[in-house]
Amino acid sequence: MCFLGLLFVFSILRKVAWDYGRLALVTDADSVASAMQSQTPDRYERLTSISSSVDYDQRDTGFCSWLTAIFRIKDDEIREKCGEDAVHYLSFQRHIIGLLVVVGVLSVGIVLPVNFSGNLQDGNAYSFGRTTIANLRAHDNLLWLHTTFAFLYLLLTVYSMRRHTSKMHYKEDDLVKRTLFINGISKYAEEKDIKNHFEQAYENCVVLEARICYDVAKLMYLDSERKKAERSKKFFTDLLAKEHVPTMINPKPCGHLCCCVIKGCEQEEAIGYYTKLECKLRDEYKKEREKVNTKPLGMAFVTFQNEAMTASILKDFNACQCQGGCRCRREPKSSQFSTVLHTYNWTVTYAPDPQNVYWEHLSTAGFTWWARCFVINCLLFILLFFLTTPAIIISTMDRFNVTKPVQYLKNPIITQFFPTLLLWSFSALLPTIVYYSAFFEAHWTRSGENRTTMHKCYTFLIFMVLLLPSLGLTSLDLFFRWLFDTQFLAKGSVRFECVFLPDNGAFFVNYVIASAFIGNAMDLLRIPGLLMYMIRLCLARSAAERRNVKRHQAYEFQFGAAYAWLMNVFTVVMTYSITCPIIVPFGLMYMLLKHLVDRYNMYYAYLPSKLDKKIHSGAVNQVVAAPILCLFWLLFFSVVRIGFEAPTSMFTLVVLIITITVCLSHVVFGHFKYLSAHNYKVDTRTDVDGVENGGPQSIAMTSKATYIAQVLQESNSDEGGSGSGDDDGQGSSQDEDMINPVVNEGDFQSGEERLIANEVRQ
Repeated sequence: MCFLGLLFVFSILRKVAWDYGRLALVTDADSVASAMQSQTPDRYERLTSISSSVDYDQRDTGFCSWLTAIFRIKDDEIREKCGEDAVHYLSFQRHIIGLLVVVGVLSVGIVLPVNFSGNLQDGNAYSFGRTTIANLRAHDNLLWLHTTFAFLYLLLTVYSMRRHTSKMHYKEDDLVKRTLFINGISKYAEEKDIKNHFEQAYENCVVLEARICYDVAKLMYLDSERKKAERSKKFFTDLLAKEHVPTMINPKPCGHLCCCVIKGCEQEEAIGYYTKLECKLRDEYKKEREKVNTKPLGMAFVTFQNEAMTASILKDFNACQCQGGCRCRREPKSSQFSTVLHTYNWTVTYAPDPQNVYWEHLSTAGFTWWARCFVINCLLFILLFFLTTPAIIISTMDRFNVTKPVQYLKNPIITQFFPTLLLWSFSALLPTIVYYSAFFEAHWTRSGENRTTMHKCYTFLIFMVLLLPSLGLTSLDLFFRWLFDTQFLAKGSVRFECVFLPDNGAFFVNYVIASAFIGNAMDLLRIPGLLMYMIRLCLARSAAERRNVKRHQAYEFQFGAAYAWLMNVFTVVMTYSITCPIIVPFGLMYMLLKHLVDRYNMYYAYLPSKLDKKIHSGAVNQVVAAPILCLFWLLFFSVVRIGFEAPTSMFTLVVLIITITVCLSHVVFGHFKYLSAHNYKVDTRTDVDGVENGGPQSIAMTSKATYIAQVLQESNSDEGGSGSGDDDGQGSSQDEDMINPVVNEGDFQSGEERLIANEVRQ
């Protein structure tokens, strides 16, 4: 009933407030202009396509039409509008679903009857304990079946992931394969010196482009604020021309909500206020633009003519040559510019895709980045060390009598609902804190940020959801106290017995059911995004800023957090698939609903994103941890019930040691590649002219348009088109003017006018 109620709320919100995401996807003028100037329209293709808006009208109208729209979305449409990474993610989900179908048939069809054949638990046929492994006797030969099936699940998982990666052709741009990212360059270096160095040091080397990176963080902020002021001024200019009545605004945050005029909150004429603000920001922008070339970061993107030369240079800089244990890195080839460029300090890697780079984060590097990362993660560890689970947070709050006043109300609805609300709130809050810690680390690429988010969130969720509750612990503090206790071995069996209690299995079944219905419904509602949208609307100073909020509310899909939550539930299901096989059908239900929800959200609610294949291969690596934990659970059961020297214990231990050895050897040293779950096929996309490895002229143009921050690409056109700051809003509205040839204003009239027609009068 709660699930159906949340779906009903979602259907209402779609009609009342859902255009805050859809309008941003269709009319994000800044993104459209950026895509046009950078000649990479594929990233924002759905923003500039008229068919997108028509598609919304045809598919996603009506109160419950979104239910059928989910099933009508095809993978080709998702690839076109959301990018290759969305297709990889959905393929990953489908292979997990297929794996759970097989595991469900084996667990429910074979393991469950075997568990039910025991007689250690309550004789009641409807007792949940009879479905668990705890119902079997200690020396029952049927326990061999459980260990064999656990090893079979491991093989099935590896096969499923290898099948997933073999079917995915990861497309890499030809430009990316021919571009190197160099860090550690002298800050006094010039682009022509870098180009001459490579052409002199390496025979037959042709450098098409060398781009030095600059500190553009402040410039990007000023550019964003300047464009907001320009759009707001144009909004009120058009309104004055239409109604011939000047508009007064309160230029303080939340000014449109303030109905009283007091000292310090006086109203101003809207056009005059935004004209002054625009002039101020334009002057600051021009000053910063003049200074940006004096703030190099010691980084550069260098594009070569062909991939073979790029690979040869990369190998030369990363080759090892051990000489008596004193040196490990070989000196690369040199030229007369080597000393000036400090080539001995260079760190050379393949360049990420230009759309994958956070240009504003490149200024946070070296010691500053590591110190920032260290402080953030130390604070995160201290917080989560003592407050690992929601239960310990609530018990800590009880010490300060936070929840007791609620109990004094003696209202059964409030007294029962309030603790549950706290439990749910902290369950959602703790992983969010982990996610934002990765965000504030200021990673240089979106892939790096998502990959760090995935690993940190997954590790934390496994501790919070699976390991600590299974052992009857509530925090990492208690876990390490128990682990390093002098009587660990003597008291360890008591803790491990908690893992196999029937009530423990029932708890995780309930968790998976709640995640399937409540969790997926909350993902569909996107409550955090809606709350952020409401806060931004409240902080707006005028109707024009409210319109800007509505038109710039769309965000990229967070693959790292999505992978972490998905694999957390999958790990819980696989870990208990043998000891409590009834959990598998509910895990399959979660995956099916999760797949449908993510398809809808990625297609209708999120911007496309461009990552690299490391995020997807990292997810494949983490999936293998699920059947390994299943083997660990069986090892604990066998040691506690039978003893360490029992045949089943020794067999499980040997399988675990072999599996962990193979996994570590593959991850650390690259061995056992044929046993690896990775089998990505990489396709290289060439330019539209059809010349393999590219021609110098066309590629140089592409490089100049891509491997440079967008704000630097726009600066020349902004300065030429805007003129003085006293223009009447015509030159400043270039973002909106650029999309006029592509998008017909009438296509969005019905959607946009409904949203902002009454903004000024509210």
